[in-house]
Amino acid sequence: MLVVTGVILSAIYFLFDFRFEVPVFAVFSSYMKTSFLTTFKTNFADETIMLLLLVGLFMWAFSKEKHETEGLWIIRTKALKRTIITDTGILLFSVLFIYGSGFIGILLLNMILPFVLYLSYFSFLKARKRRKTDVD
Repeated sequence: MLVVTGVILSAIYFLFDFRFEVPVFAVFSSYMKTSFLTTFKTNFADETIMLLLLVGLFMWAFSKEKHETEGLWIIRTKALKRTIITDTGILLFSVLFIYGSGFIGILLLNMILPFVLYLSYFSFLKARKRRKTDVD
């Protein structure tokens, strides 16, 4: 539910410029001026969306299956290895060939990309194992 809510709010945020301002506490802020340990009012919509997506994807990626087996643990390990390799490749490519605000966009995307990659690899490997078992 958290991921779905985050995706819906993301669409609303980008399509309709969704905003809501609240006072926040910041350990460090460097927007208009640099401040430490301060409070100020800001648009909290993007932070809310990122929190929903991060917590939702984290819970989804690390929740156990109903019937967790050693075979699933091996699949999880393979999926995690592929995720780290793919994500590192994307970051290396980005460091070498993407600059400025595009690179900041890649870093923001990289907050959720490992979870998406992991869930995709895990689902793919699990389905492949299921197909292989059905054929045998």
